Amino acid sequence: MKPDTEPRPAVHLPARAPLPRFVGYFLWLGTVGFGGPIALAGHMQQDLVDERGWISKEDYLEGLALAQLAPGPLAAQLAIYLGYIRAGVLGATAVGVAFILPSFLMVLGLSAAYVRFGGLPWMQGMFYGIGAAVIGIIARSAFKLTKLTLGKDKLLWGIFAVLAVSTAWTSREIIWLFLLGGVVTLIVKAFPAPAQARTTVSLVFSLGTVGASSITPSQIFLYFAKAGMFVFGSGLAVVPFLYGGVVQGHHWLTDHQFVDAVAVAMITPGPVVITVAFIGYIVAGASGATAAALGIFLPVYLVVVLLAPSYKRWAKNPQLNAFVRGVTAAATGAIAGAVIVLARRSVYDLPTILICLLSLAILCRYKVPEPVLIACAGAAGLLLHRA
Repeated sequence: MKPDTEPRPAVHLPARAPLPRFVGYFLWLGTVGFGGPIALAGHMQQDLVDERGWISKEDYLEGLALAQLAPGPLAAQLAIYLGYIRAGVLGATAVGVAFILPSFLMVLGLSAAYVRFGGLPWMQGMFYGIGAAVIGIIARSAFKLTKLTLGKDKLLWGIFAVLAVSTAWTSREIIWLFLLGGVVTLIVKAFPAPAQARTTVSLVFSLGTVGASSITPSQIFLYFAKAGMFVFGSGLAVVPFLYGGVVQGHHWLTDHQFVDAVAVAMITPGPVVITVAFIGYIVAGASGATAAALGIFLPVYLVVVLLAPSYKRWAKNPQLNAFVRGVTAAATGAIAGAVIVLARRSVYDLPTILICLLSLAILCRYKVPEPVLIACAGAAGLLLHRA
């Protein structure tokens, strides 16, 4: 028998970095990583795949697809998945904590300062300018998400328009419209079996709300866990839900406090949805902040740990993909509507109009880091605000 003398293609396996070093990378990224989910995901690809070779390109792309399909903040979900690939449940847990903890601690400190000094003219002046800049940032993010997720699909644009108008008109989260967007897309594009449609629709009736009179850590956790079910891709997708719940529904925060909460998330690194820690702190102190953060991120962790082993079997399911595309279009529309809702509270005179428009123009033309832009807006607010 003739021996096989043909050269075999080289198989490039990812370098197996020590787990502490791997986790340390995410601690570093969570401490200095700004720019939102797309920027953070880009850092992971450049650092872990291209430069260090700790993660294979195939594993990275699978993790990115999972983060786009499943509810939860994209960057945190991708990080946890990569931790799972590296060291199973232990890796997912360690990476999740390392990635989220720095921004959580920063928000905790800012929340304590806000509660203590929020009534002082200098802080009011800072957030006078910051709030207007945040509206420009959210508007820019909504525009980018619209281009990324909708394309030329007329059905998705229709769902987007319905949610944009309903959110701007009612100033509330309308959960059943999100789910309806997913169901309509599923029916039109994937022709699911009746049983599948019933399963999806039944989810509408399983989502309750926390009573306005009950503000305990366990109920804060439950509220934010439910809100996190509708964060697809960008952490800003949770903004319209949180506004409708914590401002309009439960009256936990005022309009201006809510915009300040979003601003705090913008000036800290890591996932944008860490804004929930600020809200939880305002409601119930450090225990409320912890409960809110756990409510948003624990379901993300469980989704990865439970679904990752069987992910390849269901990732290409056309029914699931169609439903997620519809919900994502709805979330994008809600973000666009939320821009109008929040702008009514933060852009109300000539200085705030100028700060908002200037911030939007700078973001559209130049690659300015958002924290730098917000710092400049805060300085402008100090100069322009009349106590």
